[in-house]
Amino acid sequence: MSELLKGNAAIVTGSSRGIGKAIALAFAEHGADLVIHGTNQTALEALREEIRGMGARCEYVAGDIGEYDTARRLAETCLSAYGRIDTLVNNAGINSRYRFEDLPLEEWDRMLRTNLTSAFYTCKCVVPHMLEQKSGCIINMSSSAGKTAHPNASICYGVSKAGINSLTQKLAYDLAPSGIRVNAVCPGPIETDMSQQWTPEYREKVYSAIPLRRLGTGEDVANVAVFLASEMSAFIVGESINVNGGKYMN
Repeated sequence: MSELLKGNAAIVTGSSRGIGKAIALAFAEHGADLVIHGTNQTALEALREEIRGMGARCEYVAGDIGEYDTARRLAETCLSAYGRIDTLVNNAGINSRYRFEDLPLEEWDRMLRTNLTSAFYTCKCVVPHMLEQKSGCIINMSSSAGKTAHPNASICYGVSKAGINSLTQKLAYDLAPSGIRVNAVCPGPIETDMSQQWTPEYREKVYSAIPLRRLGTGEDVANVAVFLASEMSAFIVGESINVNGGKYMN
């Protein structure tokens, strides 16, 4: 086990599968103590045991990330288990593919609550403890859809991720003098359960738009999260880092 994140007490939301799970496993591999989160308790229990089998400490909180009580329980669990909160990874999120004219009003509310308001809630619960420590790291999972229009995502998804980018910059500006670094990660096309459902024609279309000619993996994103949580990124603040094989550059 690497000691890059040794002694780092980290919360990772939406970590029972996909990118969040990859981040949690990568953090554990590098020595972090974890509080993982999701809505599937069975999956969380399995991941907790996998992480503990790697020699890392791990607890979990199950609940709707769009509810303030879930954010409160995440912070309380981390403090109770490890006595501090060093890193918060706001990874939990959802997507949908409605055209604007077909978008239900309820979907707009659901998307912003899950993708954006949830990050505000977790930061509200975690930041006071980081201020007491005079140190901390917040990593917000955004998307290239928050920087430019995406043809295959609902408008509310892009708006929620643009909000994450703005939240990241404002928090970074306000909290940096207290030793708290805030950054975002903007993944492009990543190999997930959803991508397994693509037709061969659509997959080829996606590949052709990526200069590296491959999809990203959860590990590609997790490696950037590890870097941002570590002292290797000690002078990086307020950035929204693209992880997309060159599909979108800015």
